[in-house]
Order: sequence, then C-alpha cells, then structure tokens
Amino acid sequence: MVKAPYYPIIYLRGYAATEGEMRKTVATPYMGFNLGSTKLRQDYRGNIKRFIFESPLIRLMKDEKYVDAYANGDFVEENKKVPAKSVWIFRYYEDDETVGEGGRKTIEEWAVELRKFILRIRKQVCMGSAKDRNNFRVYLVAHSMGGLICRCYLQNICRYGIPAHLDDGTLKPQIKPIPSGEVPFKTHMVDKAFTYGTPHNGIDIQGINVPDWNDPLDVSNFNRDRIREYLKIPADQPANSLMEAFPARRFFCFVGTNYEDYHAFLNLSKKGVGPMSDGLVRIKNAVVEGAPRAFAHRSHSGDYGIVNSEEGYQNLRRFLFGDWFVDARLHADAITLPTKIEEIRKKHRNKFKGSYNIESSLCVRGGQYYLHERKCSQWSADLQPYDRFVKDKHPAYLFSTVLLNNARPNGRKSNEPLVFVLKLEIPRPLYEVDRKFWFAEHIEGGSGWGEYITFYIYPNRKNPIQYGFGAHVAIGEADTTPDLAQNADGSLQAIIPLESPPGSFFKGSIELTIRHWNT
Repeated sequence: MVKAPYYPIIYLRGYAATEGEMRKTVATPYMGFNLGSTKLRQDYRGNIKRFIFESPLIRLMKDEKYVDAYANGDFVEENKKVPAKSVWIFRYYEDDETVGEGGRKTIEEWAVELRKFILRIRKQVCMGSAKDRNNFRVYLVAHSMGGLICRCYLQNICRYGIPAHLDDGTLKPQIKPIPSGEVPFKTHMVDKAFTYGTPHNGIDIQGINVPDWNDPLDVSNFNRDRIREYLKIPADQPANSLMEAFPARRFFCFVGTNYEDYHAFLNLSKKGVGPMSDGLVRIKNAVVEGAPRAFAHRSHSGDYGIVNSEEGYQNLRRFLFGDWFVDARLHADAITLPTKIEEIRKKHRNKFKGSYNIESSLCVRGGQYYLHERKCSQWSADLQPYDRFVKDKHPAYLFSTVLLNNARPNGRKSNEPLVFVLKLEIPRPLYEVDRKFWFAEHIEGGSGWGEYITFYIYPNRKNPIQYGFGAHVAIGEADTTPDLAQNADGSLQAIIPLESPPGSFFKGSIELTIRHWNT
C-alpha cells in the first residue's frame, strides 16, 4: 500500500571524473549510500569511546523499516511486487562506457533514464492498483551532481517533455510540455527532494566558474551557462532557481562547510576552492533559491563527508518523515556602532563599510550531533552587510529543520514536548573606513552578543511554542509562551524578542515559523 509519508527512496550518487572512478562506482551495490563513519570521544574518566554511524541505508532500515530493492544479484524482477518502503539506487553510470555501451551520456539523457526508472518503480510498487497509482510518489535523495540530474528531470523533462531525439518509444504515455506554472505532482511523481553538496549554482575554482567546453570528463556540467541549458533556465535567471517547476519548500539542501578534509583530485579542488566551501562546492553555490537548508562541518565526500554523517542522516530522516517544520530568521532592530564610527557613517557614508558574522548552531534533546552549525572558526558564519541587515531591515535566514514526534524519548504518543536549542552569537566585527580596517577602540575577541535559546514544541496544544533564555533558566528549559499569529498558509509565527545586556551592541528578535509537516 502506498501511503504518505512512506514512499520509495531513489538515491543518486555524485560525479565520477575518470573511467577508473566510474568503474569503482558501478562495482559497488549502493554507490556510497552504504558508507558510515566512526568518531571517537571521551567518557568522564577520559577513556576513548566510539560513536558509530552505520550509514544512511542501514539507519533507514532500522529506524523506518525500509528494505532495499535487490534480490538474487539484481533489482527485483519487474513482474514482482516491491514494498513502498524501499530504497532504490539509480545506477546511471552503468549505461556509460564502463559497461561497453559507448560514451558518457549527457545530463538530459540521464534525466530521461530517471523518468524510466521512476515508472518502473511505480509498476512494481503499485502492481495494477489504481488507488496506489494515484497515491504514488518517490523521494529523490542525491549527492553532488546527482542533484543536478534530479533538477533536470523536474525542471526540463517534466515541464517541456522528452526531446524527440531521446524518445526511444518506451515512455508511454509521453510527458506533454507544460508552458508555465508549477508542474503537478502526478506528472513528476516526486514528493520531496534532498541534496547533499550539490553545486546548484555551479563550481568555482579560484573564483572562476569552470568553463563550458567539450571535455572528456564532462566538467562543463558545472558551468552555469551549461546548467541553464540543461535545466531550461533563461540566461537572465540564476542557475540555482527552480523556476516554479517544483515547490521550493519540498526541496532541502544540506551544505558541507569543511574544506580541509576533502582530498579528491590530488587536493586540487580543495586548494582551488578554499574556505567557505566543502572542499569542492562553495557554500553559496550549494543551495537552491528559496529552499530550506542546513549546514554541517563536513566535507564534500570521504571519511568526513556529508553523506556518511549522522548530521546528514538526521536532517534527511526528519525532512522525509518529520511532523513539524521550523524556520528561523534573525531581525536586527538596532545595532550600536562605536562613537567614532557612527560619526563617520553620518558624515561620510560612502567611506564606512561594516558586516556582521552570525554564528548559529542547532541541536535536539538527546542528540549527539548538530542538525545545523555555522561558525566563524569553520569559515561558515553568515555574513550580513550593515546596510542590508540593519538599515534595510532585511532579516538573516538562520536555518530550517523538521522535528520528529517519534524521536522523543517516549515516542509519538508522548505528551512531552519536542525540544531543540539554538545557540546564537554575533561577534564584534572589524569595521572598514575608506577601504582600511579601523582598529581604534577595537578589542580583538571582545564580547559581542550571544545567547542559548531553548524551544519547546507541544504537538497537542493550541499554542504549541514555549522558549527560555539560557541566561535566566537552565539550558534545555523553557518558561515563556509567546503570542502567535497565523499566516495565510496556516503556519504559526512567533516573534521572540532577544535580550540585550548592558554593553551589548545588538538588539533584535527571532522570527520563528512552524507548520505541520507530512499531514
């Protein structure tokens, strides 16, 4: 039976550059989705203890009772039924030169193959049931370039139809072009998409977008003009736009921020991309416009990669199966500038420049991981210019996360709240005057503004939100109930005023929005 939120999961791996990497890829059954990791930590006596993350695949099997789609050395035969709670690997590299079928396919060709793959899954899951066919959806979970194939399927194939030169007659009924507006779910059959480290806005090496040329390694797939071409995006629109082909709310971007532990391509990509990246993809390029996102100090791949991380899995599980969707934004009501800087700003505005690093981290009760983390020390803090953040009152996006009722200590039926803690900090910045750092009255490492804020979400209450500041109650406790407003889409919104102790330069508030998810 096909019933939300338990749909088949399709995993698409990332880019393989050389023929050797492609052969290594197709020689593995799960193409990276089976890889886990082990961390070390100390107990109270100083003894070393292991923390083992088994892998996304095994955890889905243990936590959500999913099964893989293999049997007798291959996918389950097409005339056999497969449960909806199944994991499928889109083995697109097997159609390339590694198994003797000719040269590498284009992104467009792989997107057409994904369409065929989804139809095959629908056939085996539904087995002729009209009700199941009507309810059928899949989840797309992709690493790196796999996310661009997903977008090509959603934004090109499902909107404009399959190009005549790629139609081999096996896809019936054919997708008809849809001139504008959001593509119906029944056309693309995708409920949600989740990407790990996908270069949605291309790859930049030493600040230059990779070129668009006919190269044997297909690096041009990460050129922004080429991305616009295979996604059917106009030249005047950003390459990381979904163009309303799929709801941005249902497209989650998980972003890595550890550039130092990525060692592919003889470290050339890491050295060329540098900080504020996962070693290959710049932070700013790893997101889709308007889509929810979270950040983790993980590299693009490898032993410290984002796919084989507890942080990545927890975001994936909650996004697919969670119950409460939470968005947070930070508003700057006022920022007090140093006296001399304020004088310069008033008299010579064009000589004054200032920005603020916003550090944020998010954890849930009982979790040994961060669902989200951005820090200056990890080159991942959110930099907000003074004019945009303060003068124009444009809020800073902090994070999106989904809370899971089943993850509470006593499960879904418990009356206990869902609990998460936000650590928020704004260090004192260095200002620039006439293109030079202004050091007068600056104290390096001087206290800026910071606070721990605990949030409770009570699923069964009319006003489900409570919060508490670590400066007043213990971290993990909440004692204040905010006023709520209901938005037109049914979501609930609370404005949390932030306290500013004496000497603090920042006054602001958090805009917290929550909505039911998967209901």
